Parts: sequence; structure tokens; C-alpha cells
Amino acid sequence: MRIGIVPALDSSSGGIYQYTLTMLQTLDQWHAGESDDEFVVFPWGAQHDALSHLTPPMWTVQPLPSPPLARGRLDMLRRLVGEGPHRDAWRRLRGRVTPPARKDPEDVTFRPEMNRLFRDSDVKFLVYPMPHSLCFEAAVPYLMAIHDIQHRLQPEFPEVSSNGERESREYCLRNGSRYATLLLADSEVGREDILNFYGCYGVTPDRVKVLPFLPASYLAVDVGEAERCRVRSVYGLPAHYIFYPAQFWPHKNHIRVVQALGLLRHEQNLRIPIVLCGSHSGEIRKRVYQQTMSLIARLGLRADVHYLGYVPERDMSAIYAQATALVMPTFFGPTNIPVPEAWSFGCPVLTSSIRGIREQAEDAAVLVDPRSIESIAEGIRRIWVDEQLRASLVERGYRRLASYTPKDYRRRLRDILAEAKMRAASETLRFGAHRRA
Repeated sequence: MRIGIVPALDSSSGGIYQYTLTMLQTLDQWHAGESDDEFVVFPWGAQHDALSHLTPPMWTVQPLPSPPLARGRLDMLRRLVGEGPHRDAWRRLRGRVTPPARKDPEDVTFRPEMNRLFRDSDVKFLVYPMPHSLCFEAAVPYLMAIHDIQHRLQPEFPEVSSNGERESREYCLRNGSRYATLLLADSEVGREDILNFYGCYGVTPDRVKVLPFLPASYLAVDVGEAERCRVRSVYGLPAHYIFYPAQFWPHKNHIRVVQALGLLRHEQNLRIPIVLCGSHSGEIRKRVYQQTMSLIARLGLRADVHYLGYVPERDMSAIYAQATALVMPTFFGPTNIPVPEAWSFGCPVLTSSIRGIREQAEDAAVLVDPRSIESIAEGIRRIWVDEQLRASLVERGYRRLASYTPKDYRRRLRDILAEAKMRAASETLRFGAHRRA
């Protein structure tokens, strides 16, 4: 079968970008004879470096045209470009040329021109590593990954609710779930969320498949001393540090992490350097970044906090490899890619004791209450001072990694695609009377 893939190739989108690369790499590594499928990748706009290794006859890359400035097209563009100054410009542009944000998720606008484009490419089925409205608006059978439903679970966070974001997410996820051939979840908890919120729209348990995350495919766990020295020199890394790779979204909890370090410094005379990396562009992230830096100054922690900004993929391995621990008391899940990434480097993990993440980490992490500064501080203290605890966490992390390997991921993805193809071959899309060709 000729299968299309609409990738998420904006590196600033973080985990979704990594998820896309892992999927593409896994499909490209299938052995001859394991599959006779052909894949057509449909990136938006110009060719992307991440696709350069995909070669005929198995692969074809066919860039999609830039969408015109209409309501639905701008919504799709927003999903693809992520946050940043370009997203702020998108918001201003949308306000000038379009009506207020869509309020009714049932008001689906189908896109016959995209349907024709995919059909003309002889694509019978599409894979979307992230949700966006093109999935159902193009009216071609598809497999769609849903990474979280936080706009339903935790709407108090502005990144999933403000500026029309909640309405856009609901429009996308409700209809994307309703019309999908199959859906992907990152965990059993994620699958449960999809069924809880969208089962009433026709999503049945047999249509939701679990494909857990792997560490980012570009990471190399065997980091030599020369590379470690190079990265230490480039970024001025301290000899020992905890590490938090996260963009400055409110749900990432940077403020409480800094408050916890201040508590340890001023009440226990314990100075713990931390290395941060990740974007702070865009209205929401810029505000959180400014609040975080202001707090660092007030608490006298400037010498202990090392913010690296955006770190290229080639440097991430050495930063992980030299970290004393990953500290990630996030509010969002259900699961997170940095956790298995840290395990792969023998880096102990501290993360949140919340539904989904608890099941991901099991006993291979120090679990803390993300709402409690004291709990975060005590967790950081334990993992920093207790060498025996760190060694135990490293061993347990390796065991957790061994329970789900790239081979397991490939087998699951192969089986999911086989079922999706079988369903798509005989499926009539569930658009009902609302479908407009």
C-alpha cells in the first residue's frame, strides 16, 4: 500500500518532533521483505534536513503547498509552527483576516482540494504523528497520534486554554478521534483518557492502540571524553549539576524548581547547580522565563542556574551523560520522553507523582508532588546527596528501558499499521451526512 505521512518537523515542538523522527527512522529501518509498502512524506513547504536520508523506491517526499490565509488553514498553520514570535504574528494576522475563533467543534469544514491532492498521489492511507484538523478535513483514512488531552484535564494552564487554544484543540481532537481509522496513545493511561473523553463520539477501545515513547533517535549514549570536554567548554557547564530540558511553559514548573533550590540554599546551606535548556519565545513562555529569571536573581541563585537556551541535537547527549540527575516535576503527561532518555544515559530521574507518570516511572525515579516546593526540594536533596540512591535509580532505569526496546517499538508499529491498512481497505469514513465533497 502507498501510505502518506504528514510529519511534525518543527524542532521547537519538542517531544512531537522527536516522536516524528523516531517513527520515520523506524519505518526506514524495516528489513527488505518485511514490508512492501511505499511511503510518501508530505512536509509543509521546503525540504527538511530530517528527510534527507529517505530515498526511493521506498520513500517519496512531496512538499505540500503553503495554505492560503483562511480560517481553517491558519488553524492548521498554527499547529504546525508551534510557539514563538512567528506564532504571535500568526495570532495578530488571524485577528485581522478571520472571524473570532471557532466555538462549535461540530462545525467541520472539509477540504476537497487536499483530498484530491492525496488521491492524486495514490495515497490510500495517512499517518499523522500529531493531531491537527487536516486529518479529518482531507477525508482520507488515517492513523492519528494523540499525545495529551490536557485542555480537558487541566484547563487552568493557559498554554492549553487561552487565545482560543482550548476551542481549537477540542475541534481537532474531537473530530480527529471520531473519524480516525485508528488512534495512537503513548500509554494505557493515555488510552484511558481518549476513551473517557471521546468514547461518547464513537471511539471504541479496539480503535485506540498504545505505542509508548522511545528516547529521541538522535541521542548517542556512548559519549566519549573528548565530546564531553567539548560540550563542557562550549556551554561552561559546572562539574556537577542537575538537568532540566524543557521549554518555559507554565506546566513545566520552572518556578517551583527554582523556589526549591532557593529553599535548599537558604535553609540547608546546600548549593545545587542546575542546567536549563529550551525555548522561551512566544507570549506565554516569555512571561514564564522572565518570572523565572527574576526569581533567580531575588533568591541569589544566579551563579547556580545555567540557562543554555536552545541546544542543538548534537550536544544533548553529552549534557545528559554528565548530569547528576534529570529533574522534571512537570504537571503534564501522561508520559514524557526525557524520562527514558535519562535512563538510557544512566542518569537518575526525579519526576512527578501524578497519574500516568507514576506508571511510566514505577520504581525507577524519585517521585515528588509537583505542587509542593518542599516535596520538590526534598526530592532534589535526596538524589543529590545519596550516591547509593542514585546507583539504585540507574539500575532500575536500565531495567525499565529493557522492558520496552526499539525492537518492541518496531513490532508494535508494524502490527498497528497492518491493522490500520486492513481497516482502511474496506472502510467508509464516518463523516455521515455532514461530509461535503
